Amino acid sequence: MIVVVGESLLDIVPEGSHDAEHVGGGPLNIAVGLARLDQSALLITQVGHDARADAVLEHLRANEVEVVASPTHSGRTNTARATVNANGEAHYEFDLEWTLPHQELPRCDVLHVGSLGTALEPGRASVMDLVDQAWGRDVVISFDPNLRPQFMESAEQAWRDIETIGERATLIKMSAEDVALVHPGADYGDIARTLLTGERTELVVITDGAKGATAYTQGVETHCPAPKVDVVDTVGAGDSFMSAMLAILMEQGALTAYGAGLPTSTEGLNQVIAGAAAAAAITCSRAGANPPRLKDLPKRWPA
Repeated sequence: MIVVVGESLLDIVPEGSHDAEHVGGGPLNIAVGLARLDQSALLITQVGHDARADAVLEHLRANEVEVVASPTHSGRTNTARATVNANGEAHYEFDLEWTLPHQELPRCDVLHVGSLGTALEPGRASVMDLVDQAWGRDVVISFDPNLRPQFMESAEQAWRDIETIGERATLIKMSAEDVALVHPGADYGDIARTLLTGERTELVVITDGAKGATAYTQGVETHCPAPKVDVVDTVGAGDSFMSAMLAILMEQGALTAYGAGLPTSTEGLNQVIAGAAAAAAITCSRAGANPPRLKDLPKRWPA
């Protein structure tokens, strides 16, 4: 099982003369993406005591995601008001509380952390405690910072936070936008090689939208172009890439415990990131964070 921890929220998106609300949040999207790819997923999150909480929990139930949901102090479920530009790229204004109390890590193969759950106090402390629990049990830790500039104290502090979690993570994914926020103009390979100095870090993947994704291990670097697709919007694309990458590696038996062995060959790494890119492309062809199911992917996916 993969445990995902982080925020759940409602994306508020203008549609014509009214606003539509869609269940979202990066960690929630990843948990749903995993479940749709037939992986057992549990989401540790927070919701309020309102109709929006009901929508979140129903969405998770409908997608067969287990959930441990603590209440927000305010009683409100988090929201993100989205605007989508002409290129289908979404930008958000958040009304968000992250006060996650202490949690006991369930028995699992992987703990995935990231997004606002690893950035906002006081809940960040509970996420870091889960990371410590996973580390102590030799559970694989996966990390996707998914930075939001409005919640960054500074670029320097954000990078220190990434390194703090990254040194304990086996698998790290960053986007080109993440890199630009913490090290503008930096070479992706330099960023990846720095992160690969982590004690247990075996794989770093950097995604760059339509330009594709690059995987880095000790001694291997390989790039996969993004599939061509008619983009509706990019909402949830990075989350879909992350969930697909985890699903592929779970099917390969590479994440059952720390040291199980991630792919190290160019061919093996290409299969992983190409399969993840195929899933993300399907999400881009749809409105909102709507990751694919196995039946939506090519029959021999991820080959």
